[in-house]
Amino acid sequence: MLTDSDMGQNYSLSALQKENELLKMRVERLESILNNVPAMLYTHENSVKTINWCNRQMEDATGYTMAEMNKLGLEFFQRVMHPEDFDLAVIAQQSFKENKNIFGGVVRIRKRDTQDWCWLVGMAIPFTRDDDGMVKEVICAFLDLTMAMDTNDQLAEAMREVLRRHNDDLLSKLTPRELEILKLTVQGINNKEIADKLNLSRYTVETHRKNIRLKLKVRNTTELIALARKGGYQ
Repeated sequence: MLTDSDMGQNYSLSALQKENELLKMRVERLESILNNVPAMLYTHENSVKTINWCNRQMEDATGYTMAEMNKLGLEFFQRVMHPEDFDLAVIAQQSFKENKNIFGGVVRIRKRDTQDWCWLVGMAIPFTRDDDGMVKEVICAFLDLTMAMDTNDQLAEAMREVLRRHNDDLLSKLTPRELEILKLTVQGINNKEIADKLNLSRYTVETHRKNIRLKLKVRNTTELIALARKGGYQ
């Protein structure tokens, strides 16, 4: 004959089994969602740039298994990223070492044993931190831009808007005087004429022009004018 204690134990065991089944179903559901999200998702140890988890989309897009990515460490990124873009991986790693809260960018990758590069846009944010509050793991999400093929016009406009905002951010670093000189430069006025117009010495104008190039990260006047025009200066 079952006692009240036996019945209580059986009820507790049944409840635990039911709770475990529900938890198992939730985990399976979550795994299914992560593996079918139309984006490459992964986490990596920031100090060594080693991937410790990724979804199936990441494996399909790169041609590497999660175990292979983990074993290769930083070399995995060297293998799949375009040589001109690989520095971004190192820059992102360093930025999180300096406790940056978000890093975004556009990069090119290609699948294992293929020749064609595809463009990705992605974001990365801190996922876990160590006892000192420093970033330990980073979670990343990358989307293949070719997946936006149904909205080509909007994609083109979005890229123009991104460039405009980037140029605005660069131009905001200039002082009012530097902006004044930049505007006159775009109009084709030379240093001597700018100096006369603003009642400055030619040396002062040349110094301003040099500082403008350094702040905007351009190498010459041609690049300077091109960037300024993208920022709305005519």
